[in-house]
Amino acid sequence: MEGAELIIQEINREAEQKIQYILNEAQREAEKIKEEAKKKAEAKAEWILRKAKTQAEMEKQRAIASAKLEVRKKRLAVQEEMIKAVISALKDRLASLPDEEYFMTLVSLTSEALEELGVNKAVLRSNERTLKLIVERLPEFKKGVSETIGRDVDITVGEPINTIGGILVESVDGSVRVDNTFEARMERFEAELRARIAKILFG
Repeated sequence: MEGAELIIQEINREAEQKIQYILNEAQREAEKIKEEAKKKAEAKAEWILRKAKTQAEMEKQRAIASAKLEVRKKRLAVQEEMIKAVISALKDRLASLPDEEYFMTLVSLTSEALEELGVNKAVLRSNERTLKLIVERLPEFKKGVSETIGRDVDITVGEPINTIGGILVESVDGSVRVDNTFEARMERFEAELRARIAKILFG
């Protein structure tokens, strides 16, 4: 019996060792799984945090860009209003030029138009104030234009038109014309005019 007991004890000891080994391995595996799970959770948390920070930064940049755009729009709107105000004031100034200054301007505008048309006879049209000024000083007007373009001209005053000033010059048969009214000239040179005004106002 003594030998049998020893064998049983040995079996029990080996069994205990195996059980302890298995328990230890199970414990280590459990720790490993726990550690890996913890790392994954931390990695996921870090990823979520990074994503949140990135999204927050993107939102911030979008908000900044939107605010800058809004400021730019408002600034441009204010600048546009100021440019329009200057153009309106300029039209008022042109419409109320003193007679002597206006007369010389009309001579220049008419001469320029006749040069462009290449004719010696023309009909002039403008508002009533302008036509009256030309009629009152017609010989002087013709002389000024003739001296400017270097040839004699035959000028007739036509019907009035709706304009703030300047002159519309037509061939006698009405087939060709040069519109040198102030509105037409401002429209033709609008880009340049606006650029000059903007430079004066805003540098």
